[in-house]
Amino acid sequence: MNSRIRRTAVTLAAAAVLPLALSACSDGGSDSAKSDSAPKASASAGASNDGMGSSASAMDEPFGPACSSVPKSGAGSFDGMAKDPVATAASNNPALSTLVSAVKKAGLVDTLNNAQNITVFAPTDDAFKKIPKATLDKVLADKAQLTKILTYHVVGQRLAPKDLENGSFPTLEKSQLATSGSGESYTVNDSSKVVCGNVKTANANVYIVDTVLMPSS
Repeated sequence: MNSRIRRTAVTLAAAAVLPLALSACSDGGSDSAKSDSAPKASASAGASNDGMGSSASAMDEPFGPACSSVPKSGAGSFDGMAKDPVATAASNNPALSTLVSAVKKAGLVDTLNNAQNITVFAPTDDAFKKIPKATLDKVLADKAQLTKILTYHVVGQRLAPKDLENGSFPTLEKSQLATSGSGESYTVNDSSKVVCGNVKTANANVYIVDTVLMPSS
């Protein structure tokens, strides 16, 4: 009888402690880190929940019309990019060659690769082509101005798609950028559209955008 009471007490104690431990682990990370871990939990649960996990996992996949141009295999694929830090991952994506060149000119490769849990809004080559060539050449030659523009594209936390629905975030450049949208359609600063979102790298979430973002001052 005493043995049964002891077993019951241990069971109740474990049931009380486990939620507290999980809560502490969850509170230790950012909101976006929670959203990163949630799909994995759902996916593992999916094996015993009639496929519900696979649906949740699909929601965590990259989305957008430009995602179709990402290589299907190799270092530039989604799987390949997930293994590398963000500047290295971007260098393997053929649609981001101008951005990668600009990051190198600004001396930001190590800064971006060594940062932890960031979000990068990455303009495509076509986004840079919207800027008059003379203006772009001038910016690329001005390291201070180039650094200001590039760091405006970086937020110091991992942002999940849901975070973008009606968001305002401080950038590494120190001013704010705003996001809006839902589902698989998001806009940054009311002007730049996300064309391939929720791309994961080893240290960042990447949202590829169709227009270069400019800080207000």
